[in-house]
Amino acid sequence: MADILEEIVANKRKEVEVFKQELPFALLEERVNNIKGGLSISMSANLRSSGSGIIAEFKRKSPSKGWFSKEASIKVIGKSYEENGATAMSVLTDTKYFGGSHQDLTDARMADIKLPILYKNFIIDEYQLYQARLYQANTVLLIAACLSKDECRQLIAKAHGLGLEVLLEMHTEAETEYAALEPDMCGINNRNLGTFVTDVNNSIRLAGLLPDNIVKVSESGLSNPETVKMLRGLGFRGFLMGEHFMTQPDPGAALSQFIAKLQ
Repeated sequence: MADILEEIVANKRKEVEVFKQELPFALLEERVNNIKGGLSISMSANLRSSGSGIIAEFKRKSPSKGWFSKEASIKVIGKSYEENGATAMSVLTDTKYFGGSHQDLTDARMADIKLPILYKNFIIDEYQLYQARLYQANTVLLIAACLSKDECRQLIAKAHGLGLEVLLEMHTEAETEYAALEPDMCGINNRNLGTFVTDVNNSIRLAGLLPDNIVKVSESGLSNPETVKMLRGLGFRGFLMGEHFMTQPDPGAALSQFIAKLQ
């Protein structure tokens, strides 16, 4: 089976070069520097204080399962997530593989969604951090499997310099060493990004290898409230869930029902 992550990252490098031609870095940096006010909503703080810790994800499709909802509106679903108890929201901005775009972030802010928003993409260049800041995300996802430690360290520093929090995603025992780079949150992805097979046991297996004081996030393959309860007992405070909600007729109502079962 082809490694899906390698394919996505190779495409992302080409995509970023196109972005740079359309909007040179100097102009992007100028636009970001002209943004008034900071990003005061902290995803990590919200997760620490939340009773559910659900990061509700907006995505229209996945590479492994195709379209969930091609015409889904983030203005509608994102607002419904907020009204139904989401602690934070994740927005897939990759177009080719996940059907998202930067317009989704713009639409979310136009809908006056006040949740902290995670800019979820495959970040391999600091240019993308400036894009995240320009489109008013609060947090960015960095994926250990895509980056060397030095690259990751530099991107974390740049993100913090731009006022962005960092959720650093890991999948293997070796990648948990990246936690020493001091991101704001550490995520354990239950989905193998090479094969897209999910196994929640990955969070169980790796939880004890993360620093005690870090905000721990379990990502992907979560659909059972009892699993979330169990993971909370292991120290996880965030639970990134998208497919379970986006495949339902009313994602916000599905979120509300899920949270009710956590009580």
